[in-house]
Amino acid sequence: MSLPACPAITLPTTSNACFDPAALRGQAFVLYFYPKDSTPGCTTEGQDFRNHHAAFLAAGCQVFGVSRDSLKSHENFKCKQEFPFELISDPDETLCEAFGVMKLKNMYGKQVRGIERSTFVINKEGQIVKEWRGVKVPGHVEEVLAFVQTLK
Repeated sequence: MSLPACPAITLPTTSNACFDPAALRGQAFVLYFYPKDSTPGCTTEGQDFRNHHAAFLAAGCQVFGVSRDSLKSHENFKCKQEFPFELISDPDETLCEAFGVMKLKNMYGKQVRGIERSTFVINKEGQIVKEWRGVKVPGHVEEVLAFVQTLK
């Protein structure tokens, strides 16, 4: 059974960089999709990835956060939380749609379209090897790290 490839979608990131899956061939990476910069759950999740970032790098794996927020919002969030990884801006939902993370959610009794908190691990060959959908933040990053450490 062949694994699905990471979609070849190039998007801008913080630090005036660019997310390009083709350029990441030969290195594993994590894409974590989150609803909104500077909200409580998203801040906690980002802090957990920050706090374990050295262990991800030691396992040969980069980390990228993805939301629909602007680069300006991402830069502020990244700076304030001291994230050592880049945040990908996807305002047109191109990457979000490719990974199927856009969902209808209930907020204050209204249906709104938003990002379902999800994480994907892409191996050195550019294939999606693991996914978590509908993520609950507590303990999640540790679970992702434990999986990444088995890829070596």
